[in-house]
Amino acid sequence: MKGSVRLALAVGGMITLAAGTGRAADEVVRLGLSVPLSGTAAVWGKAADWLCKRAAQDVAAAGGVKVAGKTYAFECISYDNKYNAADGAKVAQTLLNRDGVRFIALSIGTAPVRALQSLSERNGALLFTVAWGASIKGPNFPLTFTQMNTPYELFGPLLGYVKNENPGIRTVALLNPNDATGQDSEPVNRKVWESLGVKVVSSDWYERGTTEFQPIAAKIAGMKPDAVDLGTSPPGESGSILRELKVLGWDGVKVEGTGSGTDGIVQTGGEAANGVYVGAAIPFDGPFATDKQKAINEEARAAFGENLNAIEIGAYNAVMALKAGMEKAQSVDPRKVAAALPEVVFDSFYGPAAYGGKADYGSAQQMLIPVIVSQIQGGKLVERQRILPDELKARIGQ
Repeated sequence: MKGSVRLALAVGGMITLAAGTGRAADEVVRLGLSVPLSGTAAVWGKAADWLCKRAAQDVAAAGGVKVAGKTYAFECISYDNKYNAADGAKVAQTLLNRDGVRFIALSIGTAPVRALQSLSERNGALLFTVAWGASIKGPNFPLTFTQMNTPYELFGPLLGYVKNENPGIRTVALLNPNDATGQDSEPVNRKVWESLGVKVVSSDWYERGTTEFQPIAAKIAGMKPDAVDLGTSPPGESGSILRELKVLGWDGVKVEGTGSGTDGIVQTGGEAANGVYVGAAIPFDGPFATDKQKAINEEARAAFGENLNAIEIGAYNAVMALKAGMEKAQSVDPRKVAAALPEVVFDSFYGPAAYGGKADYGSAQQMLIPVIVSQIQGGKLVERQRILPDELKARIGQ
């Protein structure tokens, strides 16, 4: 545990947990984040860092984390993994070996997560991630927990809804970034489409950071698929692809499984973004958004210029899960907290949440949250359906 907890000294003195109470934290638990802070996915990392700190403030305002007669607060520190394995390994060394962090509030990107996980599991550090790869979960990785819906939870409900609403879909073209995230997700995507009776006519790859999509768009448009599924492509790149397809005259059904909102897609895709079905976005002006969600989103939007999404919100939920897990275990030992997490139901950004997925992964380390099917209509995000996992319903008594 050396380095994972330190005395709560900050600029100006002790960290106060609740305004007006005068109560200070006895100690502070440092939470590390390995996230992209540069490049096309930088907004995800910056917003995740902000949400980690926002959640830490919420925990402090509620009186902190009560463990074995002590009161703990959280402190968040973030490093840029640049969404690649090499920099992910550097960040892992910095967080775990130099900074002595034993709780990773979030790591984004399957490749950086694998680099971090190789050290975190060995060093006894608890890791929260939004990486989609099934290869990072299971009994061999008892200290790793996933904070958002992955292809296994998302693609079935999402694509089933799309096919039901567009029964004429007979063929689909898949396009993914050529990295660990895309490679892990593509087989799941393909399997779901085929289970729906849709033929996959092509599955192509591109390098993250690509700016010229005309050649690959021309290839896809030439096949005349009924639908195009952009899989794990980030919003800005997805918009560019869709714009090129529109220029070429293709006008079929558009899906972005990791679609995290309207801003990035609309900014680069313009009118071509209309009609896109997205799977990782959260409408904040619909009937399901709570006052708390709206308030936090407005704060974030003022800071970053766009709405929050499920990737970034993983950091907020990690903090809330840690509070519940530590109080259940009555310990700040990462292994004891990890053992307690599958037993708790906690208040997440989405409402009551828990960890499950043992039937799919061999251990309960997948966060159980709603699948939110949304669509971009007239440049705005519209929620079409919200699907609560059966396992979560059973845990919370619904």
